[in-house]
Amino acid sequence: MSKLAIVTGGTRGIGYAISKRLKEDGMAVAAIYGGNAEAAKKCADEIGVATYQCDVSDAKACEEVIGQIESDHGGVSVLVNNAGITRDGAFHKMTAEQWGQVISTNLDSAFNMTRPVINGMRDRSFGRIINISSINGQKGQFGQTNYSAAKAGLIGFTRALAQECARKGITVNAIAPGYIETEMVGAMKQEVLDSIVAGIPVGRLGQPEEIAAAVSFLAGDDAGFITGATLSQNGGQYIAA
Repeated sequence: MSKLAIVTGGTRGIGYAISKRLKEDGMAVAAIYGGNAEAAKKCADEIGVATYQCDVSDAKACEEVIGQIESDHGGVSVLVNNAGITRDGAFHKMTAEQWGQVISTNLDSAFNMTRPVINGMRDRSFGRIINISSINGQKGQFGQTNYSAAKAGLIGFTRALAQECARKGITVNAIAPGYIETEMVGAMKQEVLDSIVAGIPVGRLGQPEEIAAAVSFLAGDDAGFITGATLSQNGGQYIAA
């Protein structure tokens, strides 16, 4: 029986690439999306994954959708916490709403999605939890105190949960992508994009498929001795100690 993977934010951008790769790896994949039904249908049609709508900032909604996914497909072996939003602005102008939306969607969601699956993973003595952080969670970024705080929080969450779960056969790791060639990055002004690329030692943006390949490895059996780690995938733009 194939393993079941859940990917939040799994129908667009990096999430789409992750869902596609895990499907190609032979897993059953449930891709969670927030509200873009058209993109979800396209994802389902193109790569043959099941899609489920859920507000990942809502704990009850997450518990309900995971219950439905497990009813449809069985126990969850792999969870990729990828969902994220931005509400950028200088901190002295940032509203409580901008702060709260990003923290809820980017950080609280990791608790909301992980808590309902962790006991099943413990019972089966196997699990792979992969949290998609960001280069800006490692180094910070002007205008992104909310986003940087949430993504840094994911790294702390990863390190603590990894210690709790290690003896139960569950690994917990994070990936911190740099600037990846997605629709969101592509919408930047060309001069801004050029300046970003100029600061990346490898001289280009990353590709979503490269992040997906790292997820694939961490989700597999060969990564069983890696836990609590943060993999920086940023082309050398920021080299963490």
